Amino acid sequence: MTQVKHYIDGEFTTGTGTSTIAVTNPANNAVIANINCATAEEVAQAIASAKEAFKTWKEVPVSERARVMLRYQHLLKEHHDEIATILAHETGKTFEDAKGDVWRGIEVAEHACNIASLMMGETVENVARNIDTYSYTQPLGVCAGITPFNFPAMIPLWMFPLAIACGNTFILKPSEQDPMTPQRLVELFVEAGAPKGVLQLIHGDKTAVDILLRDPAIKAISFVGSVNVGQYIYKTGTDNLKRVQAFAGAKNHCVIMPDASKQQVINNLVGASVGAAGQRCMAISVAVFVGAAKAWIPELKEALAKVRPGLWNDENAAYGPVISPAAKQRVLKLIAQGKAEGAECLLDGSDFTVADHESGNWIGPTMFDKVTTDMSIYKEEIFGPVLCCMETDSLDSAIQIVNDSPFGNGTSIFTASGAAARKYQHEIEVGQVGINVPIPVPLPFFSFTGWKGSFYGDQHAYGKQGVRFYTETKTITSRWFDTDAVSGPNMSINLK
Repeated sequence: MTQVKHYIDGEFTTGTGTSTIAVTNPANNAVIANINCATAEEVAQAIASAKEAFKTWKEVPVSERARVMLRYQHLLKEHHDEIATILAHETGKTFEDAKGDVWRGIEVAEHACNIASLMMGETVENVARNIDTYSYTQPLGVCAGITPFNFPAMIPLWMFPLAIACGNTFILKPSEQDPMTPQRLVELFVEAGAPKGVLQLIHGDKTAVDILLRDPAIKAISFVGSVNVGQYIYKTGTDNLKRVQAFAGAKNHCVIMPDASKQQVINNLVGASVGAAGQRCMAISVAVFVGAAKAWIPELKEALAKVRPGLWNDENAAYGPVISPAAKQRVLKLIAQGKAEGAECLLDGSDFTVADHESGNWIGPTMFDKVTTDMSIYKEEIFGPVLCCMETDSLDSAIQIVNDSPFGNGTSIFTASGAAARKYQHEIEVGQVGINVPIPVPLPFFSFTGWKGSFYGDQHAYGKQGVRFYTETKTITSRWFDTDAVSGPNMSINLK
């Protein structure tokens, strides 16, 4: 059995913690690895090491930091399929989906290679006579990232490459449900030439998280996860005077106009709703059919009914199991509530199993119609392969449904009308909008910009906002005297 390792002060170690966590394969719930949770002393050691390393790493020229990232992204590409295989085993994702997880993370590592231009300051000559003002972008210090189970490669890579390229040191605390992928990412980062102490990896539970949230050496916290935990991270971190970016829950809507391409709508809704077993924070979980578009619902049901979950290496499998038995029971409970509350269950995957892997966390594609905003399956983030369909008469009413949602992570509209698309993108109160694109996750030169209850903080992940989150701006106003003439005291605030 694999023993998961921490990476503390330049050394990989299994740790001395007596509290343990078993890592299981979601396809059959067999134990595949074991974690010794980091002790308070081990977390403190990681923080101290990162704090010490910052003293020298911040002085490393930005071009040299970029070269580390260049070597790192090359190694990630070289080991792409290996990482995806590890990821598939511990998450249950299909191999194609696992490869997508890894690649979207690599794109952020590529972006971090551009750090020199991303950290450029600003300059204005002669803001007053013989006085110039210019700014520098400087790192914060020790930063930390707390990442979820659903993207164990992509989301850690959202965080530590950019933070470290900016000149910070970083402590990564990944999900305890799939820790082997982040461990491999760290091993390759060390191989890329990262100096001792620049990156630390700790595994564990809430004990480790609380230390990171409260230790004054930690200057910034990045988090992706559930609503309740995101709110806790944000409140606790900011109460301890830290910068926090906390990405939380979602309930993403797709609005379907009757002038859209029917087959494009059906194909895209199938993939966006049940792909990755619905365990994406940008999954489409609500389809809002406007007017005559509701006639497509039976064909959408037929398409979803053809989708079959399966093992990671089954080329015909559309998606894998959900992450854990607890996750499965939560999804099944919500499906049952949907039925009890009056939604029309057109397709029920509650009893789905895979041959010879009946003990896995399987849920087949599930689809409801006649869903209303007061139902549990609408109000709660299901995080499973469940699509809720709603019907409305106009684009205005569809927009109102989306804007009344407490979440604002992502949304999309399918239409052939530029006017409808323009109205939607302008009026919708959601941070990421797709037009005939079901899952509008931006590439890393933009930022991941969830709104409302989907995000707590001020600066978002990666892109320019990510750089601003991990840095501070220093502004200098300078004057050099070229004569011995001295004027009297300037008693005003004006520059003279």
